[in-house]
Amino acid sequence: MAELTPNDHFYMARALQLAERGLWSTNPNPRVGCVIVRDGEIVGEGWHQVAGEPHAEIYALQMAKDKAKGATCYVTLEPCCHYGRTPPCTDALIKAGITRVVAATTDPNPVVASKGIDKLELAGIAVETSVLSGQVEKLNAGFFMRMRHGRPYIRCKMAMSLDGRTAMASGESRWITSKEARSDVQALRARSSAIMTGAGTVLADDPMLTVRESELPTHLFRPAKIKQPLRVIVDAHLSTPPTARMLGLPGETVIFTASSSESVKQILEKAGAKVIYLPTRERDIDLPAMCEILARDFEVNELLLETGSTLSGSMLKAGLVDELVIYMAPILMGNKARALFNLPFIENLKQKMRLDIADVRAIGDDWRITAYPKYED
Repeated sequence: MAELTPNDHFYMARALQLAERGLWSTNPNPRVGCVIVRDGEIVGEGWHQVAGEPHAEIYALQMAKDKAKGATCYVTLEPCCHYGRTPPCTDALIKAGITRVVAATTDPNPVVASKGIDKLELAGIAVETSVLSGQVEKLNAGFFMRMRHGRPYIRCKMAMSLDGRTAMASGESRWITSKEARSDVQALRARSSAIMTGAGTVLADDPMLTVRESELPTHLFRPAKIKQPLRVIVDAHLSTPPTARMLGLPGETVIFTASSSESVKQILEKAGAKVIYLPTRERDIDLPAMCEILARDFEVNELLLETGSTLSGSMLKAGLVDELVIYMAPILMGNKARALFNLPFIENLKQKMRLDIADVRAIGDDWRITAYPKYED
């Protein structure tokens, strides 16, 4: 394997920028960018735009045309080598006369998993990997989680006051945070494969759990079409009313329940929901099994949890929350207001849950805190 150069990192950084343009549109596929360089000049660029349409390498080859012969291809993920909804990218690279491929990382999909690299090398193409791989995995955290562990990457979004409260005792919570923070949340929704909430939130707020395109941040790349995420309700007792707004919207709503009431199930399915019975012995919902179903049957890469303290606390207790995104408003709501998480299992400081703070930044008048729970082994 040849030694990588600073130019390799430069061109891969450009490929990563292109990959980010697919942030809101490639689900369930990964976000991938590609740059083709010949004699120190970029002759082709592309990114994967929509699942089922050409991959990043194909767009870049189309732009490069004959200049691809003898060139180096920089791509943020190992080129595919199998027939899916599109032909193998390895075949296209070989046919175009590419002589060197630099891939940021291997593909965690077992269908590919280094087979693409092997095929390129057998064709006489030099292949290097491990360039900006950490940034590529971060961009595709959900895809890597689903392929490696069989569940989505779960991001929990919460809004709170400076004293850690999410709603008044009455349930009143609109709006704690600023318009800018709410726009930032729309970007989180747009990148998510699914949005999950609990039955309590449905009963209290009747949310739609949709991406409001008019509220998306204007500084981010916007694709021609944004697919609405799958809507997921965790409802142990099937208390979701058939008149809930999200049931009448285009797209799919899935309800996970521990209730075996066939009559209520039929009413909700007639209203537009898909109901999945998934109880534990304690008659609660089997949360780990639910996440596995979302990954396996619905191809959910990133799951955004937008709910109250009970479900968010249960997901934390189960070790299923990978990332916390907390918007903190410069207000005080008092000790009677509702707390951020319901964590009754914490009774002393030895049981405290530690977090890794990854990022703190101003969003409008608020602060956005990004943190990763540190679960004990």
